[in-house]
Order: sequence, then C-alpha cells, then structure tokens
Amino acid sequence: MPYSPVVTQRPPISPPAYATVSDDLRQRILTGELSPGDRLPAEGELSSVYKVGRSTVREALRALASQHLIVTTRGPTGGSFVAVPQVETIGSTLEVGVGLLTAVEGVTVEQLMEVRTLLEVPAAAKAASAPNQELLERLRGALYDPATTPGPDTFAHNQEFHLALLGHVANPILEVVAATVFRVLATRFGREAEPVGFWRQVDRDHRRILAAIAAGDAGGAEEAMAAHMGRLGRAYGRMDRRLRSDS
Repeated sequence: MPYSPVVTQRPPISPPAYATVSDDLRQRILTGELSPGDRLPAEGELSSVYKVGRSTVREALRALASQHLIVTTRGPTGGSFVAVPQVETIGSTLEVGVGLLTAVEGVTVEQLMEVRTLLEVPAAAKAASAPNQELLERLRGALYDPATTPGPDTFAHNQEFHLALLGHVANPILEVVAATVFRVLATRFGREAEPVGFWRQVDRDHRRILAAIAAGDAGGAEEAMAAHMGRLGRAYGRMDRRLRSDS
C-alpha cells in the first residue's frame, strides 16, 4: 500500500494585537480618512475602540511613528497627530527600501539607470521648455572644475545639478523617486572605483545640458541628458563589475 503522508494544516498565525491596530490606523491615514494634522484619539479611547490594552496602543503608535506616519508631542496640547508629508522624509524611507531591494533581490545597475533615464530625460526637456533665472543660477552654481575640486565636493556638485533640474519640474513624486535612485546608485559604488576621466566627462555633459536649457532647446536638452545617462550607465556598469570581481 503506497505511503500517504498525513498533512496537518496549521492554523494561520494571527498578527500581534499592536500590528492589527497600527495596520488599521495606517490604512485610515493612507486613504485620507485621517488627514495630515489630524489628532488621533487619546490612548484610552483607542484602547476602548480596539478592545486592547494601553500598552498595545502605545506599541501601535510607536510603529506608526517609526514609519513617519504620525508625530507625538507631550504637554497639555500634546498627543499623536497625523504627520505632514515631507519630501526628505519620504525619500529617506524609500531609499532604504530600494537599497534593500538592490542588495537582496539582485536589482541591477542597468535597471536602476533605466529608472533614472525614464525620469530625467523628459525632465530635462520640460525644464528647457520653461527655464527661469533661478534654475539657471542653480545649475551654473553646481558646475565645477574636475581638476581642482576634491572628490566629495565633486559628488556634491553633481548631486546638486540633478536635484536642481528635478526640483524645477515641480513634481514631488518625480523628485522623490529619481533622487532616491540617484542616491542608491551613489552609495553602491566606492568613489575610488571611478574610471579615469569620469568626473571630466560628467562636467562636459552637465555643461551641454545647461547650454541647451539656457537656449530653451527642449530637444537638445533631452538628447544631451539621454547621452549623459547612457555614459553614466556604462561607467556604473564597469564600476559594478570591478567591485564584484574584487569581492
């Protein structure tokens, strides 16, 4: 008689009580039922509503605070309030997630650069279609002399150039996503792995992009940014392969 193993189905594991509370409150925040600045009910009221102890409520609130969804203040007018979204905070959280995906799930340099290309090439064209003096001054201020600028300062100028361009588009989602991928790429590579002439080529590319934007040439800006992204992708690919071979 063939052997037939007895399969015992285990009951699903229930999430901790605090997670149930925090998940429900998180959903209310994300759907807009609770708006930025709204004050959450006091601990005692939440304890009664969710039928859990106050320590469970406090744990749920700590979880929400760690996700930057609420802020808690003390004093007579204190309490827990739905946080007002900040681009920097959201970007920081997203950067951690994308960085983990890159490290664990095998997200490639090519995939990261594809995201930048899809976002930054149209952004350059849009900036060129409506440039203003403030943008041009920020872009000019981000230029540098590769021969005399120290490495960390060079990178800071490079970052400022791209962030200025993204910020001009006035789309916070674009800015958060593109800037996050930019920073993940930057932290993935040791600066000592840069190929010879890397920063000189970056400088030349930035000056071409700036010239096209200043001239109001959307097509030229798009073409210059696409070429820049292509060169960056190839350089980052070489750096990535070198770092992998050394590890």
